[in-house]
Amino acid sequence: MKTVISMLFLWLLSGPASAEPDIMTVDDLLAELASGEPGMKIAYGDDPLQFGELHVPEGDGPFPVVAFIHGGCWLAMYDITTTRPLAWALREAGLAVWNLEYRRVGNPGGTYPGLLLDIGSGIDYLRTLADDYPLDLSQVVVMGHSAGGHLALWAGARAKIPPRHDLYQAEPLQPAGVVALAPAPALTRLHQQGVCDMVIDKLMDGSPAERPDRYAYVEPARMAPIGVPHTVLMGVHDSDWTPYGEEYFTAARAIGDHMMDRVMAPESGHFEVINPNTSTWTLVLKAVHSYLQ
Repeated sequence: MKTVISMLFLWLLSGPASAEPDIMTVDDLLAELASGEPGMKIAYGDDPLQFGELHVPEGDGPFPVVAFIHGGCWLAMYDITTTRPLAWALREAGLAVWNLEYRRVGNPGGTYPGLLLDIGSGIDYLRTLADDYPLDLSQVVVMGHSAGGHLALWAGARAKIPPRHDLYQAEPLQPAGVVALAPAPALTRLHQQGVCDMVIDKLMDGSPAERPDRYAYVEPARMAPIGVPHTVLMGVHDSDWTPYGEEYFTAARAIGDHMMDRVMAPESGHFEVINPNTSTWTLVLKAVHSYLQ
């Protein structure tokens, strides 16, 4: 088993603990990413970054759908290319995939509320796509990795956002389930730790103390129970990010959210969860299928 160390997070520890699996080099990772093929590029908005790549299996369908949200510390420098291999593997497993791009910190409009509204609009655009492609909207799973795992949990909770709030979108598409891979949902703690050059403060234009009204409807633990069945899947060897996922799980369970599962991947660091060539991939597929008929 190989641990992915990439330029996705330049501040990530440069080497694993002795108990971790072997290390995949940056060159290995880039070669693997090059094998990922883009799907059909379809715009869901007017901005050049408001698009998704749609992968549809061969056959008549209709097919269950995974709406996937890539990670990368919510930052503009990390984009959709990192999850193309995963999208292709999901398609080969018989699932349609709507791999979302969105505005991020560093892009015009890529902070609050624009980034979050992009995620909501992109997911809701599945209703339009279903007019032209064989998609089963009764079987939609929203899945995301790292920062995208936070956004996936938030997307599942959108129905709780009140009218007239900055983030309100009428009749949000309700997924059958959410799968958060190595998620980073604990925004308050991430702010306190100053991760990714204080990205949380840039994303939210302020701290939790300065913007409590914003954090109340962006931080998933504050929205718990989110109202959608979900799985938090984390790597045993992901010492940097698993604690934040654990914090969310503990807080949500304490509030009374019992529609959630916690899965620990024994051979995974942070990136194995989006690498379809690892043993962790079977756990990811199992989590997705647990929400499908």
